[in-house]
Amino acid sequence: MKSLIVLISNPTAKKASERKVALASYYLQSKGFEVEVFFTDKKGDAEKLARKAARKSPHLIIAGGGDGTINEVINGIAGTQTPMAVMPLGTTNVLAKELGIPENIKKAMEAAVRGNPRVVSLGKITLANPSSPVTRYFCLMAGVGFDGKAVRGINETFKKISGKGAYIYSGMKTLSGFNPELLAFTVDGKQYYGYSAIIGNASRYGGNFRATPDARIEDPYLYACLFKGKKRLDTLRYILGIIKGSHLNFRDVEYLRAKHIKIEGEAHVQIDGDYIGMTPAEISAVPDSLRLVY
Repeated sequence: MKSLIVLISNPTAKKASERKVALASYYLQSKGFEVEVFFTDKKGDAEKLARKAARKSPHLIIAGGGDGTINEVINGIAGTQTPMAVMPLGTTNVLAKELGIPENIKKAMEAAVRGNPRVVSLGKITLANPSSPVTRYFCLMAGVGFDGKAVRGINETFKKISGKGAYIYSGMKTLSGFNPELLAFTVDGKQYYGYSAIIGNASRYGGNFRATPDARIEDPYLYACLFKGKKRLDTLRYILGIIKGSHLNFRDVEYLRAKHIKIEGEAHVQIDGDYIGMTPAEISAVPDSLRLVY
């Protein structure tokens, strides 16, 4: 009996196409695997499909899409023994860059079938809205404040056309009217204050930039980068600092290793490039919560 590989793909991912998915499926079948391919129709489908596929105890689930699709698949299988691999088809493919997974489809599939699952850690965030609490896992990062608001403002139609241009445009628009509220961060029992934060489970951010350079998905810790300046010029300085890799040298940036972070105040939040809602929030490192092939 052939081992089963389930491929879940987002057809609206910028680099996705039927040809690429067909190429991946053909390659996997040529290696002796039974392949089931599922396409998502709307947000949330990848998580549901992954949860359903995990009940079949497949040899592997492959997430085909951008970091948002990958995040959904992770939320469908976190805590199970089902291994996951990545077929990068998105705009920035940050996780693929972090793991060294090639964007060439055949090479990505070679890595998927030849690699061994490694046990990695995730971040877990709960937004504490009493009427509709939200709990999600993330693999890359949580962005609180400016970052979250910029992701919230992205026009999805423009994103399909322009790719990274949609992020840049939304960031500029967000910066022009940014007037944040002071946030309280309780990091492993010690309190800090700031106006925005990037909390990393991985080192990369927005492509090849490294907002939290010491973060590793293999390690049971998160790294919090807290930004203490409120002015728009401060935020612009932080952005340029991340691009240059100099932001951790700024006096008004706090950089902390953490297992648990509580955030009080009101700010927008994104995880792995997708908007999820508003603080208050609690974020924890969850060791050994995913089997990832890379």
